[in-house]
Amino acid sequence: MLVSTAELSSDPTPCRLFDCRHDLAKPDWGEAEYRKAHIPGAVFASLDRDLSAPKNGRNGRHPLPDPEVFAQWLSSVGMQPTDRVVCYDASNGAMAARLWWLLRWLGHEDVAVLDGGFAKWTREGLPVTSELPSFPATSYPDEIDGNRAVGARTIQRNLNGLFLLDARSPARWRGEQEPIDPEAGRIPGALNRFNGDNVNADGTFKDSFSLKNDFLKILGSRNPSEIVHYCGSGVAACHNLLAMEIAGLPGGKLYAGSWSEWIADPSRPREKG
Repeated sequence: MLVSTAELSSDPTPCRLFDCRHDLAKPDWGEAEYRKAHIPGAVFASLDRDLSAPKNGRNGRHPLPDPEVFAQWLSSVGMQPTDRVVCYDASNGAMAARLWWLLRWLGHEDVAVLDGGFAKWTREGLPVTSELPSFPATSYPDEIDGNRAVGARTIQRNLNGLFLLDARSPARWRGEQEPIDPEAGRIPGALNRFNGDNVNADGTFKDSFSLKNDFLKILGSRNPSEIVHYCGSGVAACHNLLAMEIAGLPGGKLYAGSWSEWIADPSRPREKG
């Protein structure tokens, strides 16, 4: 699930690189930075344009893309089902994890996140370029693994029986503050695992042993496949899904609409505290 900067820079095996840098407060920042400098061969993946469907006011800030549309984008940048893929973002992998999850959703297993991201790559003086790569178009299949995601209706119907895990900061989970969405709080019954706790101070992931211990404290006797992960808009939740896979605890599901979709319907219950 992870590739180190040393491995990526020294591995002669060709792979497809995707630059997923994004700032929720400055949506154009990631692509602007990419055009200034990126890892050679990397294609830019826009969270808003490529990794999400259009917003309609009811489906959250970053709804899942239509599988056919997402596969068409992969085809346009020359992706093959047999490609080895490495995704990266500015640092801790939260944005890159969204593309990692989407590719797994489409059945693409050979995909990893660059540990420490572009920040670690540049700190180590590894090569960058402003040259935009070009790849011949392909035809990528659009079949998805439907067991990896759940929708708002499923959650609402089974609210008392689901194991929900919120990846937002503790203050947002408690409903004490909400810097992005119009309403603070959480889905009733959800536990909290801040995705920022998955990484070290330098943006690299904690070791698998530490991550496993952390998540087992939350899981108790439950199976990892019982967890439904959510956050504000289905991005940070993918980071928790990635961390659990690194820990050897696969099988969790994503509620991609997350809090931003949940609160769009006033009939859905909320909780604070």
